[in-house]
Amino acid sequence: MEEINTNIQGEIGSVKITDEVVSVIAGLAAIEVQGVASMSGGFAGGIAEALGMKNLSKGVKVEVTEKEAIINLFIIVEYGARIPEVAWNIQENVKKTVESMTGLVVTEVNIHVQGINIIKENKKEMSIKPDGEQIEQDDL
Repeated sequence: MEEINTNIQGEIGSVKITDEVVSVIAGLAAIEVQGVASMSGGFAGGIAEALGMKNLSKGVKVEVTEKEAIINLFIIVEYGARIPEVAWNIQENVKKTVESMTGLVVTEVNIHVQGINIIKENKKEMSIKPDGEQIEQDDL
C-alpha cells in the first residue's frame, strides 16, 4: 500500500494518507448518492465478501500524487435511475468529500457504469451486466 504525503507539513510533523484511505472515502461518498445500487468490485471483491469481509474500497481505483487525486468508480445503478444525473451527483459528492477530508485536489472523478440492479417480486435482487449476464442474490 503506497503512502502519499498531502504536503501538510507543520512544526510538529507531516500527515500521510494512504491510497486505501482515499479509496474508502470515495467509495462511501459514492454509495450515499441516490440511484447507486452498489459498487462493482470484480472477482477479488466478490471472494472477500463471500468470506464475510467488508471491502469498503470495492469498485474504487485511485491515483494519488503529492497534492492531487484521480478517482475511478465502478458502479451498479438502480433500474429507473437517470444515469447521467446519478453520475454527476456522484462526481460532485466524491470530489467535495475527498477534498474536504484529505486536502487533496481531485482533478478527475470518472464513473464506469457496470450494470443495472433490478429488484424482482420474489424478494431477490438481480444485477444485469452489459454482456447480458444476470446475477441473483437473496435479499438480506
